Amino acid sequence: MVSGGMACVKYLTFFFNLVFAITGIVFIAVGTVILATYSDYNNFMDRWFFAGPVLMIVVGAIVFIVSFFGCCGAVKENHCMIITFSVLLLLIFALELGAGIAGYMLRGEVHAMVENRLNTTMGEYSTHSDIHRSWDIMQHDLECCGITGANDWAHVGFPENTVPKSCCKEVPEGSECDSNSIYVYSYGCMNNLQSAIEHNVLIFGGVGIGIALIQLIGVIFACCLARSIRREYETVETAAH
Repeated sequence: MVSGGMACVKYLTFFFNLVFAITGIVFIAVGTVILATYSDYNNFMDRWFFAGPVLMIVVGAIVFIVSFFGCCGAVKENHCMIITFSVLLLLIFALELGAGIAGYMLRGEVHAMVENRLNTTMGEYSTHSDIHRSWDIMQHDLECCGITGANDWAHVGFPENTVPKSCCKEVPEGSECDSNSIYVYSYGCMNNLQSAIEHNVLIFGGVGIGIALIQLIGVIFACCLARSIRREYETVETAAH
């Protein structure tokens, strides 16, 4: 049994593992929510954007499983389990730190990605039902119209002063959405979509780095506990001889 101040480290290690288990569940939940929220926007984003939430789900599952080793190792004072936990947690720490840094670095790529995707898909609005649906959802949700404004739709074959119905807050039954209507959204979608993506990338990066730093503290406690347990074993073995 560990004694003295190391008993406190034991319970702190156990507490940290409970926190890690909760963060694992949070990671899974947040990753799932992001995937579900932006699933309708997949036509406007490159694949790398969706790699982030998938990574969160995978890391969350791993953190939850690894926390089990930490909790059992701390309670049973099992040196092998605690060392295994520490090594796995260090690997997760590196993964989360890398993901967080990558998230901040990729913010600079968002503008080019959004501009390219919106320009490419806008001309396919009338010919591809999937892209038609994505544009309608985006314009409705973000309360925007076109790339930079409602006039953009005239460049892809829409009749003069006519825009998709999703560009208007209200459209009288049997009527079209007029670009001069008081109900038409006056802002383009590019800035709104870019801001929304950059905000989520920033949150993803901040959460990754923050959790990683907290886990590093957990690794330190676990290593201290493992060293104390090893010394206890060595003391018992020496006394036995």
